[in-house]
Amino acid sequence: MSRVASSLTDLVGGTPLLDVTPALPGARARVLGKLESFNPASSVKDRTALAIVRAAVADGRLTPGGTIVEASSGNTGIALAWIAAALGYRLIITLPDDVSLERRHLLEALGAEVVLTPGVDAMAGANQRAGEIVERLPGAFLSGQGGNPANPATHHETTGPEIWADTDGEVDVLVATTGTGGTITGAGSYLKERNPALQVVAVEPAEAPVLRGGEFAPHLIQGIIGGNGIPPVLDLDVVDEILDVPGADAYRAAREVARTLGLLVGVSSGAALVAAGQLAAGEENAGRTIVAVLPDSGERYLSTGLYAGELPVAGRAV
Repeated sequence: MSRVASSLTDLVGGTPLLDVTPALPGARARVLGKLESFNPASSVKDRTALAIVRAAVADGRLTPGGTIVEASSGNTGIALAWIAAALGYRLIITLPDDVSLERRHLLEALGAEVVLTPGVDAMAGANQRAGEIVERLPGAFLSGQGGNPANPATHHETTGPEIWADTDGEVDVLVATTGTGGTITGAGSYLKERNPALQVVAVEPAEAPVLRGGEFAPHLIQGIIGGNGIPPVLDLDVVDEILDVPGADAYRAAREVARTLGLLVGVSSGAALVAAGQLAAGEENAGRTIVAVLPDSGERYLSTGLYAGELPVAGRAV
C-alpha cells in the first residue's frame, strides 16, 4: 500500500502516545502524553480547523476561493493558514498583539492576513474585530471555533477513538486544558461512552478560574481561557473535575519534560502535565492510566522565555 499522501490534510490526526511518567516524580499512575505536535502544523488545532473547513464546504457556507475569518491566539489561526494555502482560500486572522512572535511569523509565512488587536483586550477584542471584518466582507465565512459544533465533533470522531484504541481501552483519566473546550468535550464524551467510569479533568489557569465561576485575568498560559467566558462548545457536563494550574508551574513542567525526556512542548502542555502529575501522585489513582493531551510544540514559544531565564512570577502575564 502506498504511503504517499496527496495533501497535508491527509496527515491530520493519528498522533502518538508517549509515556511521560518519568518526568513526573512521585507518580503512582502511568501518565501518557497525547502528542498533538505530530500533526502537520504541530498542534491539536489542525484537527479542529480541518473539520470546520470541511463542514463549511459541505453545507455551502464556504465556496471555492472564498474568505475565511477567525479570531485566534495562534494555533487555530496557524492551522487554518496552512489549510487555506493547501485548499486555495483567503484567510484573515485577528490576533492579540501579545502572542508569541513565532505565531505571528508562521501566520504570515503561510499567507494569512494578520490583523492585530490590543493584547489587553485578550480574545474578546480579537473576536469583536473578526465580527466587524465579516460584516464588511460579503460572503466571508467566520469559522468561530468556540461556537462551531464541528470542533468537538472531530475530537469525538478522531481524538477519543485514537486514545481508546492506542491504550486498548485501558484509560482511566483524561486530562485536557480548556481553550474552546472542543478537545475535552469531544474526546471526553467519546471515552465516557466506552467507559462511563472514566474521569475527565479540565485544566484552567489559576489566575483566571473562569470554569469555577471566577473572573478572567491576564495569565501566562497562552491558548487557554480567554476573556469571553465559557465557550459554547464546552460541555461541562462531561467534566468531572477542574484543576487550576498557576502559569509559573506550567512553565516549570514544560522545562522539566524537555530536560528529562527531550520533549519540547508548549505552555498549555506544561499545564496539562502539572495537573496529570497531581492526579498521578494520589493514592486513589495508583496503578491507573492517565492520558494528558499535550496540545502543541514548544518551538512556538521560544521568544516568550518559556525555556530561558528566570521562571515567571505567578499571576504575571507574558
